[in-house]
Order: sequence, then C-alpha cells, then structure tokens
Amino acid sequence: MSGEPLELKDHFDDTGSAISNYKDYHFEYTECDSSGSRWRVAIPNSAVDCSGLPDPVRGKECTFSCASGEYLEMKNQVCSKCGEGTYSLGSGIKFDEWDELPAGFSNIATFMDTVVGPSDSRPDGCNNSSWIPRGNYIESNRDDCTVSLIYAVHLKKSGYVFFEYQYVDNNIFFEFFIQNDQCQEMDTTADKWVKLTDNGEWGSHSVMLKSGTNILYWRTTGILMGSKAVKPVLVKNITIEGVAYTSECFPCKPGTFSDKPGSFVCQVCPRNTYSEKGAKECIKCDEDSQFSEEGSSECTERPPCTTKDYFQIHTPCDEEGKTQIMYKWIEPKICREDLTDAIRLPPSGEKKDCPPCNPGFYNNGSSSCHPCPPGTFSDGTKECRPCPAGTEPALGFEYKWWNVLPGNMKTSCFNVGNSKCDGMNGWEVAGDHIQSGAGGSDNDYLILNLHIPGFKPPTSVTGAMGTELGRITFVFETLCSADCVLYFMVDINRKSTNVVESWGGTKEKQAYTHIIFKNATFTFTWAFQRTNQGQDNRRFVNDLVKIYSVTATNAVDGVASSCRACALGSEQSGSSCVPCPPGHYIEKETNQCKECPPDTYLSIHQVYGKEACVPCGPGSRSTQDHSVCYSDCFFYHEKENQSLRYDFSTLSSVGSLMNGPSFTSKGTKYFHFFNISLCGHEGKKMALCTNNITDFTVKEMVAGSDDYTNLVGAFVCQSTIIPSESKGFRAALSSQSIILADTFLGVTVETTLQNINIKEDMFPVSPSQIPDVHFFYKSSTTTTSCVNGRSTAVKMRCNPTKPGAGVISVPSKCPAGTCDGCTFYFLWESAEACPLCTEHDFHEIEGACKRGFQETLYVWNEPKWCIKGISLPEKKLSTCETVDFWLKVGAGVGAFTAVLLVALTCYFWKKNQKLEYKYSKLVMTTNSKECELPAADSCAIMEGEDNEEEVVYSNKQSLLRKLKSLATKEKEDHFESVQLKSSRAPNI
Repeated sequence: MSGEPLELKDHFDDTGSAISNYKDYHFEYTECDSSGSRWRVAIPNSAVDCSGLPDPVRGKECTFSCASGEYLEMKNQVCSKCGEGTYSLGSGIKFDEWDELPAGFSNIATFMDTVVGPSDSRPDGCNNSSWIPRGNYIESNRDDCTVSLIYAVHLKKSGYVFFEYQYVDNNIFFEFFIQNDQCQEMDTTADKWVKLTDNGEWGSHSVMLKSGTNILYWRTTGILMGSKAVKPVLVKNITIEGVAYTSECFPCKPGTFSDKPGSFVCQVCPRNTYSEKGAKECIKCDEDSQFSEEGSSECTERPPCTTKDYFQIHTPCDEEGKTQIMYKWIEPKICREDLTDAIRLPPSGEKKDCPPCNPGFYNNGSSSCHPCPPGTFSDGTKECRPCPAGTEPALGFEYKWWNVLPGNMKTSCFNVGNSKCDGMNGWEVAGDHIQSGAGGSDNDYLILNLHIPGFKPPTSVTGAMGTELGRITFVFETLCSADCVLYFMVDINRKSTNVVESWGGTKEKQAYTHIIFKNATFTFTWAFQRTNQGQDNRRFVNDLVKIYSVTATNAVDGVASSCRACALGSEQSGSSCVPCPPGHYIEKETNQCKECPPDTYLSIHQVYGKEACVPCGPGSRSTQDHSVCYSDCFFYHEKENQSLRYDFSTLSSVGSLMNGPSFTSKGTKYFHFFNISLCGHEGKKMALCTNNITDFTVKEMVAGSDDYTNLVGAFVCQSTIIPSESKGFRAALSSQSIILADTFLGVTVETTLQNINIKEDMFPVSPSQIPDVHFFYKSSTTTTSCVNGRSTAVKMRCNPTKPGAGVISVPSKCPAGTCDGCTFYFLWESAEACPLCTEHDFHEIEGACKRGFQETLYVWNEPKWCIKGISLPEKKLSTCETVDFWLKVGAGVGAFTAVLLVALTCYFWKKNQKLEYKYSKLVMTTNSKECELPAADSCAIMEGEDNEEEVVYSNKQSLLRKLKSLATKEKEDHFESVQLKSSRAPNI
C-alpha cells in the first residue's frame, strides 16, 4: 500500500547543494520475499528528477501492524499516535463518508450479460445505472439493471470486511461476494445472499478475508415485472481489517471531531454546532438566526414559521369529561416567529367533550379509561358488567376513539440517513382517528406499533387445529401529493418483520383484514413515508395517513365489548364455561357440546347452533376434528347409467409447472413457477414455494427451521424464477413467492363452484367422452387488487398418451395462468386422471374350436380411456364339438331322410294306380249302357280278381304329375255325378 509524501528535512551533499527534499520522494515497502522480510525504499515523486536518494534499509516484518489510533511513520519505521482531528484503525481502513465515491471504488453496470461502458448510448440501456453516494451512505440502483460496487484490497494477513446495510425490498437481489486476482470466487462467500432487514433498521454483514488480493463486490439487481419501483439497498460504514499497516491517519469527516491524540473514531457534533474536515472541535451556530442538526458541516439560516411547523394534540380527559386542544411546535424548532410573514402558534386550551372510551374500557368516573375486569364487558359508554350465565367475554381489542395512545401501542420516527426525528412521535391522536405526524423531514419513516402477546380461539373451540385463530382489521385512508407509501408489516415472535401489504399514493377510506393462523407473539407495524427520495426538507408535511379503527379478535389479554355463548358443564345451567372437544358446536337448547355431522367443518366465527357446522364442498370430506375439508383423491360420478370412479392419489404429490419465459420492460427474462398440491395430506398443504433460493434445497431449509420466513406452504403457490443466464448469476433465483390457494373448496365435474367459473373456450376440448374433473381452491388472504382473495381451478383431464405425472398447462390466452391476477386456471393432463377400469371397458373374443376345446380372450376397448381398477379376466378354455363330427351327423340324417321319402313315394304311387283303374273301368261300363250304371255289389276288388292287373292309359302321365294329381284330387270341382244301382234284387 503506497504511503503519502512525508515531511522530511532537506538533505545536502558535501558542497552544500541540495540533493533532494521531502517534496521529491516518499518511502514505500517492497513486496515480501519468501522469508517474510521486505525493504524500505525511497521512491521519487512523479515529474521529479533528483539524485542522491536514501539507501534502502530493511523494513518491518510483513505481518507488522500498528494499534488502533496509531500509524506507521515510514522515515523511522515506528508507530506514532494520530494527532487531534484525525483517527486510525491501526491495521484497517474505514469508509464512512459518501459525499462522493471514495478513491479505489468503481461501478460496473451490466444488462443481459453485456457490460455497459461509457460508449453505450442505448436509451433503454444501463449506462446511467450506478451506486449513488448520499452523504452518510451509498444507494444502489432502482431499475432492473445489474450494478456492482467494486473495491480491491491487498492484505498481508487474514482479516475481515464489515459493513452496515438496509435491504427491505425483495424485488431487488442483493449479493456480496469476494473474488481473488484470478476472478475466482473465494470459498468465504458461499453464503453470498444478504438477508432482508426490517423497514427503517440497519443490519450488519461481515465476511472473513484471506491474505492476498481480495476484490469485493456489492451487487444488486432489480426485478421489475409491472410492479412499483423497487426500494434501493443502502450501505454505509464499510470497514476492512487486515491491512498490514497504514502510513497516515485519516482526517475526521465534516460534522465530526477528534479532540484527543490517538483516536480510533471521531465523535459526532451535537445539534446547533458544525465542523469542517479534520476538526479538533465543533463550532456553535448563532442560536437566534441559525440551526444545525447532529453531524452537520455547516449552519443553516432559520426560515419563517409556517403551518407546517406545528401540530395539535388532545390532552387526556379531565374529571369533567373534557379534553383540550393543544398546539405545539415540531421539535426541534427550526423556524423563527420574528420574521416577516412568519405565523404565530395558535392559542391552546380550547375544550371539547371527550370521546367515549373504546369498547372494553370504562372510565368509572375517573379522567382516564381502564380495561374491564376479566369476565366483564362494556361498549365503552356503560359500566363494566359480568357476562350472563351461559356466555363468556369475546376478548379482543377495538380501538376507534383516539384521545390517548392505547397502552399496547407505541409510535416512533426513524430516518435512514440522519437522526433528525429520533425521539419524535411519528403519529398523533386526533379524536376519531390517529394520523401520521410531521416528522423531521419528508423521507422519515413514521412508525406505529401494536403489540399482542398471542391469539387463541373462544373457550368452546380451543381444540380446533389448523384453523383461523383471529384477525386484525383496520380502516384507513391516505392523502398524498407525492409518492407516499403506507406499509403494513407483521413480526412473529420478534424474529423478523415482513411487509404484508403496502399502499402508494392517495387511497380512499377502506378496510383491510389480516388473518392469524398461529398462536404466537405478534407485533403489527404501520410505517408511513411521504417520499423515498433523499430530502431533508418538509415540502410534503401535509401528506398524511389516517387510521380510524383497529380491531383484533381473540387476542390474549384482550378486553370484551360483548359476550358470546359458550358450552356449559353438566352440573347446572349456571355452571362455568367449558371447552368443547375439537369439531363440536354448542347446542342451542342445552348449551352442551355436540359433534358436527360428518363432512362438515366448524366455523371459527360461529360456534353456537348447528349452523356453525359448514358443509364441505362436493367431493370433499372433513378431518377428524372438523377443522378443515379436504379431498382424499377419490372421486365418484354417475354418467349415463355408468359409474365412473377416479383415483388421483398418484398425482397427490406436488405437481410443478415452469411457465414462460416472460420479459420485463428492459428484457430481463423470468419464469413463473407453480407448485400444485392436488389433494394435500388430509388437509395439510404440501406445495412449497421459496424466496432467494440459490445453493440450498427446500428440504434443507425446512429441516433447519420451522418458521422460515422465505418459505410459503399452500395447495397452490407461485414463485418468480430468474434464470442464471439472464443476469449472470451462479444459480437461478427464486423470489416473490405468493400463496394462490390455501383452502380446499371441492371437486366436481361441473365447471362452476363458488363464483369460480371455467369457461368452455379456456382450454381445448377433450377428444374423449370422459368428463373432466375440476378441483377448486381459494386463498383466505385478501390484497388491494383481489378484495375477495385469490382462487384457483385445476382441470383434471384423462389423456392416456401422457403417463405418470402428465403435463400441466395454463390457458393460451392467459399465459401467466391468470387473466385478472386473482383467479388462476390450470389444465392437468395425465393417464392417472382417467377413471378406474370396469367391466364396461373390455370385451371378449371367442376362438375356433380345436380338438374339442375353445379359447375365449378378453381385450380392452380401443381407445382405452381407463386405468387401474379391475384387471382383464384370464382367458377361458371350454369344451366344444368339432366340425367333422357334425358333417357326418348331417350326412347320415340327410341319407335317412332321402330313403324315407323314396319309400313313401312308391307306396302312395301304387295305391293311386289301383284306385284309378277301378274308377276308369266303372266309367267305361256306364258309357256302354247309355248312361245306365251296371249293377254292382261293390266297387272293391272281388274275390278272385287279380289286383296286379295292368291298366293301359291313352295319355300316360309322369310320376311327378301323378303325385301332384293325387295331392289335389280333393280340391277339384269337376268330378262326374254317377247314379249307382244295386245289383241285388229290389227286395233286398
């Protein structure tokens, strides 16, 4: 490390001519050799030509260093104390003055992996992005460029770097890491991601340094995705320890002084004093016409007093029930009343009627309000009375009258860059509301805190698990002419304060509710800032926020404004309240505990009467303690006399979707990452989303802490992923994790449930006739843009071509999964989303009969729209008769039938011939006797006649025609009529 020119006496040669003097050269140490030694040499100053420089001498060992408050005097190589007005850390250096960028520091801005140099003139580039000195601290960029603040230091021995910082906005990434002279990251910066701090509070960060060259990087990257501008990172008091020696002491910066030799720190000048650089003492200002704040480098003329320099307060109520309006100057008073156009302080003492006590309090004839004793209640206007039998106090806090600040609330003021408002009240009571105070300057944080030791549900529902324990609601409005912001923050168990919601600019009177699910110590904070620009004046002192009421339900150590029904013991109706078992409501007739019906959950807001048991949604069931409803991943549906059963248990583990990429206005690439826990685990939400995940897995973080503030669990959650190649990070970053769904509503084939509607054109039409199944969820947390909270619908579609976990997608017209930012839609296609197979999903095929046996096979219908369920039956083997056997049987029967027909034909033919012969003979006899019939005894064959006599026909008929004639004889109507006479005597 180079030393400054030292004051040396002139050196003369033997002739008396000057060889060199203290202006011509200075001393430096050479690099240490392998033995750890070095030499002190004289180095001519630039643009100086001289001779006769002192000879090199052996220097101090390489690890030598001076104590705090001392420096190494190079001429004699001894440690000397710093003089008045200066200080030294001994073996360290400190940067606490940021009026300009200190020597050795540099800025490098990059965007999309491109270094932006001075020649870059793109209008949307990052050439104007840099770290900006702000006096007591340095401020990072506010855009979505990546800007590095760099400082290189060479250490002779190991040491450390320490700095204070303020990092409150997770829309900007803040990393601190160290590289060596080979541009390789050091092992000491494995955990390079700096933790968030609370609003208005400074955190500290330190990292060990190795000997050798250390290049320090403070790097920030803003992520702007349509949201408001990010809040920058602030850094101050950078201290580097481990420098082998310092050859000079550092002068005290303006506004500080050192009045003793050997100081290692400079003291801050008090109010109404100032100092210049290197001061040994502070100089007083003219108190009549000038003023200054702590640590000022100059005095400022006092301006004329205006209405912005005073405020009004209400005194506590007196015994007459009156309060006085008092006017006070804002302290410290910096204005003058004796100047032209200056105003005077309005007269104080005007009396007004006191507002009533807040609910749960009563003044009991005194001048102040006191909380009602345990077991009693009051609306604030009447005396505290005990709760009737069968009821208990509804504990909580309801502040709607603001004559004095409640005992569990406090107010303060904080400024990042100075201490102007330290000790001031940040908020002032004003009767029917409490409002932000004047503060010291426009960029002050005006802070209001409410402390509640815990939350618990009513006595009768003590056993409920995993449900809402309480809620805090406040009514407010903001009146702003600049870029004011109101932050609402929550601290759990005094670990860390997180911003829950914020409102910028003027906002009309409205209410906001935050729900509590955990019994812990809570601190709720309202922080109001008129502008985040670095200003020390009071231009926007009239910009303010008003809070009209603050209500906290089920608060531990709360007071009661009313009573509510409770469960009684079994002795008599006037017995004390007893807790009901989990999932039990209070029966109105008997005031006894009774379990909720199956598939209902117990409402935390209403435990009196059976209506307190709210039915679960379709396709869902309640937990054993009736605390929540959930899906067991099984669903049943009747369709066209066919039962469809679904088993989604294979998909119950978390499904993920990386959607994108999307780009910010400057082209930063990012993705939306969704985790979906379809059924959870008996109501337990299994989907996890994290913030600022780099080298740690979710599993490691969950195992390390049960209350990891950067981890959110839900049925559906979303994170924003910045890929490593987008900003040159070593690993992808995850931020802005939000809960999309933490309550299960139901599962149904219908497309609408509780105002959540899946439109027909949102997703492609399913190619099958299998109905889609829809899971519906909602989030209990409301936001300024989603006053009813967020909601989510997941469409489960049977797709045999997508096995296993399948594929999750979002609507094409809503690439971010939502079109309005409040309702999210997903399509989950998988073979596991198909119904279970039944006997309707396969058919049988019979094989040929071979050797007396036949096979029957069973195959699935194509295409197959089912999974699991019943299995295909095994192939069936049955006996059968072969084709050859039946052919033989058929041939035999046919032959027998033919023989039988021939025999019958011959029989009837012969019989017909005999009848025709007799008939023909009879006709001829009649014709020969002139139509007289011969006397005949009979037409039958007489004895002795030959029945085999042949008959000759003139017209011979064929066999076929004879058969036909025989069959039709009885139907013919042209037979001859013959008179037959007996051949016997008439007397017979």
